[in-house]
Amino acid sequence: MKNNLITAISFSKLLTFQKISNYLLLASSFQLSRIVGRPILWGHPTTLSIEPTTSCNLRCPECPSGLREFSRPTGMLQEQLFKKTIDQVQGHLTWLHLYFQGEPFLNPRFLKMVAYADSKGIFTSTSTNAHYLKEKQVAEVLQSGLKQLIVSMDGITQEIYEKYRVGGQLEKVQEGIQLLLSQRKKSKQDFPRVVLQFLVTGQNEHQLPELKRWAEKMQVDELQLKTTQIYDFENGSELIPADLGYSRYIPTGNGKWKLKKKLQNKCWRMWQGAVSTWDGKIVPCCFDKDAEYVMGELNSQSLASIWSSPPYQNFRKQLLNDRTQIEICRNCTE
Repeated sequence: MKNNLITAISFSKLLTFQKISNYLLLASSFQLSRIVGRPILWGHPTTLSIEPTTSCNLRCPECPSGLREFSRPTGMLQEQLFKKTIDQVQGHLTWLHLYFQGEPFLNPRFLKMVAYADSKGIFTSTSTNAHYLKEKQVAEVLQSGLKQLIVSMDGITQEIYEKYRVGGQLEKVQEGIQLLLSQRKKSKQDFPRVVLQFLVTGQNEHQLPELKRWAEKMQVDELQLKTTQIYDFENGSELIPADLGYSRYIPTGNGKWKLKKKLQNKCWRMWQGAVSTWDGKIVPCCFDKDAEYVMGELNSQSLASIWSSPPYQNFRKQLLNDRTQIEICRNCTE
């Protein structure tokens, strides 16, 4: 509770009248759109995910970065495009997640970009597999102004960890977390808040008690137990945990599986924020990993013009009418 309160206070300190007003406009127009059955859009994105890179050092089985199976171009976010984007959104953006696919720390300018967004009064977060939290990087993280660091660690022994985080070294991850937390304490800083994220699968669910003990010993700020997205879930998978409380899917009774939650014709994400690929393509959300639904390009358009463009509005309209017709929405629990 205390750790969440620290994050909430830091987040609230960065809010302005413009940001709050913008959020209320978005929320109001979302609810009105649901009532009338057509997209009404007031306001600008309040959150944004930007992809530092598609490169990754691991080969996770349910990730296009890990599988090296992108159908879109791969590369590194350039600082010029990043700054151009931040300058456009700084007035209304409340949360920036510097992550989409890939390992952010592989971009050599990553923490410089974090610092730039922080200087503009934007709450910043990122996700990492924590293989690059060495002394130099940890010092730069603490100087960057990063507010939240989500660390993926899906096992408490090397044998189990590497079943999903293929090619990963658990010892490196744990040493990196410990170094960051100790250096943060030594420098008397509260940030970044360290969130330990554990994808619960059929391979690692038995380690949850040990994981909780380790997280408490390390004094991480938060432990998140997350359900795993599986591409071909209909036929089942060894990644689906036996404890269905940690699963997005449930058996149908005939050897097949289905989404646990019923899909509803709504999606707050489409009114809340957007996702940008490393090369400036705006896509509707993080489920569009291959950028199949490009709404516009930041290299030639402003985010404001893309946000209210016909392609985006048509996408929102389809969501309100029948989201099952949108491929990326069929495996979503929003």
